[in-house]
Amino acid sequence: MKFALVPTASSSTLSRLITGKEDAANNYARGRYTIGKEIIDLVLHRICKLADQCTGLQSFLVFHSFGGGTGSGFTSLRMERLSVDYAKKSKLEFSIYPAPQVSPAVVEPYKFILTTHTTLEHSDCAFMVDNRAIYDICLRNFDIERPTYTNLNRLISQIVSSITASLRFDGALK
Repeated sequence: MKFALVPTASSSTLSRLITGKEDAANNYARGRYTIGKEIIDLVLHRICKLADQCTGLQSFLVFHSFGGGTGSGFTSLRMERLSVDYAKKSKLEFSIYPAPQVSPAVVEPYKFILTTHTTLEHSDCAFMVDNRAIYDICLRNFDIERPTYTNLNRLISQIVSSITASLRFDGALK
């Protein structure tokens, strides 16, 4: 289980990685109640240390997939705890909805429902990206015969960059 926390160009980037001894095995309950419960305090401690270094913390950008136990179960636990610890800070959620072309796990619709239900009250603004739609855009608009995760992630990063431009730059946006 790996979680990246605010990567920077400093040499301490590796110290911000958190790893666990096992994954959540594509299981929401393991990600939230078992594996997640074991590591949540460490994750929140690291977030707190990084937040303390900020001069004007505005919000949290939370990226996750509905697929997998970590992306679904652990994210719902982390969002809940962020709401308790940082109640006045907004939380923007960027969620990736799985597609059968990219991930064939049959339990993903269930994880989608569980995660959406548990994160709904802890997110101030949610952006859901459908992997199927991103996959189709890569096929049709960019003529990529077999889109990979790299292709999908590059397109998603452009979307996130556009959405967050007003947070990163001063002045009027055109």
